[in-house]
Amino acid sequence: MKNYKTISAEKIFSAEYEIKKSKFFSQAKHVEDEAQAREFIQQVKKKFFDATHNCSAWVLGELGDKQKSNDDGEPGGTAGNPILESIKKNDLTNIVVVVTRYFGGIKLGAGGLIRAYSHAAALAISAAEIVQMKTFKKISLTLEYNLLATVENFFRQKKISIENIDYAELVTLNILIPPPEVENFLSELTELTAANFLSEVGEEIFLPAKI
Repeated sequence: MKNYKTISAEKIFSAEYEIKKSKFFSQAKHVEDEAQAREFIQQVKKKFFDATHNCSAWVLGELGDKQKSNDDGEPGGTAGNPILESIKKNDLTNIVVVVTRYFGGIKLGAGGLIRAYSHAAALAISAAEIVQMKTFKKISLTLEYNLLATVENFFRQKKISIENIDYAELVTLNILIPPPEVENFLSELTELTAANFLSEVGEEIFLPAKI
């Protein structure tokens, strides 16, 4: 699994832009798969049903290797691809951007369209909250109560957050550790506790960190 950048899923980010009487409304949304991307595009088309064009692009996957763009009636390569390039320029994935255009009566030409759609998409992306999705390993630690204070102090020094604690006959702590640090972490904990704990290393998960 690879760390990657995306935008916050908390809301839709939007911007407006006008050039030569053509109005552009751009929206960027976090999506997890193609179905969500297509659904959002259709929602925008339904909302702006009277627009001249609703052009779009999306990038998906941890590697950003799933991509698609749509010119929605604009000359080939003048709308969808500039939107896509704006996304790629910011090294983002799991994102869809839709740019709605209301034609103002003055033609922009191919070069003008490319610049307009690229700029409109960039405005929505600039308005978005960028998050870094980082990988963590889930680790479950079980130990005696007399070691709890020592271990919790060790966690504070290492700035390790405890997800939850289960107080039973023994105490179980569930934590998250970046994969490259797992081996060293367990080695230090073994030395600290004289190996008086049980550990279970679970799956890798992604968690967001604001940039």
